[in-house]
Formats: sequence, structure tokens, C-alpha cells
Amino acid sequence: MPKMKTKSAAKKRFMVTGSGKVKFKPAKMRHMQMNKPKSMKRKARGTSILADVDSRIILENFMPYSRGLKKTNHNPAPIVLD
Repeated sequence: MPKMKTKSAAKKRFMVTGSGKVKFKPAKMRHMQMNKPKSMKRKARGTSILADVDSRIILENFMPYSRGLKKTNHNPAPIVLD
């Protein structure tokens, strides 16, 4: 079976964190900054975490090889028997 391709648009717009969440940068910050209010530009600064429902769509359909990045706890707490 051939390899699945990651959508180019998705890999440019989204990033998967170590815990498997999807980060994104808000829109409307690319050009024409002088026509936008200062409050809009301030709110669109930085990155945000995508909702779980939307991130599932992104990971399943557009970024198939980023799905398995969730970290698991390989060293659980030891069980103490009394």
C-alpha cells in the first residue's frame, strides 16, 4: 500500500505538540496591518490550541503521520504491596 501524503497547507498552518494537541496561529496577520485595529492585532498575537473536535479532523485527514505523537507514561508509579 502506498504512503499517505500530508497536506502541504496543513503542515504550514498547524504544529503538533508533544502531548498530541494541535497548535495554530490566528488569521488576519499577514498584510494590511495599518487598516486593522490595535486590539485585533493584539488578540491575534502568539499561538493557540485547537479544540479537540477540530484537531481530530486535522490529524486524521490532513496530517496522518502526526497522529502517533502522543506521549505515554512508560514509567508508571511503582505498586507497593503491604
